[in-house]
Amino acid sequence: MAEAEASRWISTFLDARAAELGAARNTQLAYGRDLLDFADWLARRGRGLATADRAAVEDYLVHCDAQGLSRATRARRLSSIRQLYRFAVEEGWRADNPALRLTGPGKAKSLPKTLSEAEVTRLMEAARTRGRNPTDRLRDTALFELLYATGLRVSELVGLPVAAVRGDPRMILVRGKGDKERMVPLSGPARAALRDWLAVRDAEEEAGRKAGRAVSRYLFPGEGREGHLTRQYFHSLVKDVAVLAGLSPARVTPHVLRHAFATHLLAHGADLRVIQTLLGHADVATTEIYTHVLDDHLTDLVLKRHPLARKG
Repeated sequence: MAEAEASRWISTFLDARAAELGAARNTQLAYGRDLLDFADWLARRGRGLATADRAAVEDYLVHCDAQGLSRATRARRLSSIRQLYRFAVEEGWRADNPALRLTGPGKAKSLPKTLSEAEVTRLMEAARTRGRNPTDRLRDTALFELLYATGLRVSELVGLPVAAVRGDPRMILVRGKGDKERMVPLSGPARAALRDWLAVRDAEEEAGRKAGRAVSRYLFPGEGREGHLTRQYFHSLVKDVAVLAGLSPARVTPHVLRHAFATHLLAHGADLRVIQTLLGHADVATTEIYTHVLDDHLTDLVLKRHPLARKG
């Protein structure tokens, strides 16, 4: 009974959240996993979502800490639980929110990892040579040039519809988190890489159509369930290209390239509000962390390059 109740609570909460807030699919999945873990933990102790009290929530957070989960993950789990119970109170399922006054561990504030402009250039050059055949090399080049030119999230990149880049546009429309749309400009190298990739992609799609296969609506077709390259595949591709470029794969991820896009723009004088818009950040406070990355870079530059520093 408790299991069925937990399933009903969680599914109803997630459906309402998606309808009211337009929450992104990946965010919904993360909330669902967090809440199912909490419900399972309660069930193993003979408790349920309807009867859990503040002490139970605190014990669960201690359990998460003992599992070695990061501060960010524990903070997200508490947020998920708090929001579920807020919804339960609004629906009349409970009279109180047992997680309301818990502060949790908070998120550890860390600066985003990034790459130098020279390192990004090495990645671009490596992407042009990695593939097993010319088609793969053109696709990989387009992926890397597009990512660095736009700062797209990896889910936005692999899921980009081919219609978005038809006609050699200077800007493309991107659908991001929460189904929010934004326009991002394309650099000259990105447009050239896309033109080369489209010529080969379209020829292959046409050959497939004549053979009776369905035509893909995505810029980067794939064999996955969604019909486009998966995030996991692209993550693995980035690691391979990093090794080929002579960089540690531990330092290079799709998100690090997104950080490099923002940091390099800021270093060359771009306005913080512009970068916020390009990245699709809802709050400029999220974007402001890049100013700290730049501060560290400038401090390091002065300490290493200034003539007085060398004399010291």
